[in-house]
Amino acid sequence: MGKPLMIQDQDNKRIERLKKRIGARTKVEVLRSALDLLEKNADRSERIAQWKKAAALVGKASAEVLRDFQPNSRLRRIDE
Repeated sequence: MGKPLMIQDQDNKRIERLKKRIGARTKVEVLRSALDLLEKNADRSERIAQWKKAAALVGKASAEVLRDFQPNSRLRRIDE
């Protein structure tokens, strides 16, 4: 069996409004939908942080390799 939640009246009203808007049958369905969205958002934020870290690690090396293969590159002229 689930655990009871102590929900304030204002939050309860918000849940009821959302329940009607999304066509949920129960308050629990509304909360599960919200948790799913929060979890997806958190996962996305973690992936973005990992991508930024990886891009920062390989970015300088990638620019150097590009310079080696493009003798008339603007990158070389910028650095010189």
